[in-house]
Amino acid sequence: MDTTLWGVLLLVLGGFLIGGAYSLWKANRTVAVGLGVCAALAVAAGVLRLGYL
Repeated sequence: MDTTLWGVLLLVLGGFLIGGAYSLWKANRTVAVGLGVCAALAVAAGVLRLGYL
């Protein structure tokens, strides 16, 4: 796969994880924080893969 495609896929994954963290915040904050950390890692990896930094 192309490097740009991996970066975009990681950003999309980060978006899904952020949505999951938001929806779980009231039910289970521990899992929501874990999803938030995973989302931050996915977004950071996507940004770095795309070469924005």
